[in-house]
Amino acid sequence: MDETNEAIRKFQKELNAGTAALVLLGVLDKASTPMYGYQIAKLIEAQTKDVDIMKQGALYPVLRSLEAAGLLQSEVEPSVSGPPRRYYKITEAGRLTLAKWTEIWRQTSDLVNAVLEGGDHD
Repeated sequence: MDETNEAIRKFQKELNAGTAALVLLGVLDKASTPMYGYQIAKLIEAQTKDVDIMKQGALYPVLRSLEAAGLLQSEVEPSVSGPPRRYYKITEAGRLTLAKWTEIWRQTSDLVNAVLEGGDHD
């Protein structure tokens, strides 16, 4: 049973790595104003109900990575109720990348669904 649990954890980790970047770009593409990490995490949490797709702590390294790749820009602004907040917004390169990743996601999803749901195999 340990092998099964380990295989499940590994699969979930690898799946989350790619989907986190796609989801974050998607959220920031739809945002009308820049957003900070906690805000993004709460929005994702509200949309996924009880499904724990991305833990809040895992968000920040992905946001930094997307910014380092030029897909996001950030700006630190003072906060009235605590430490300064880093606000993120998507760049034009981020929008172009999101469009390509979305197409790849749809193709991959279609393929996986077709295989998992069966169909004719010659």
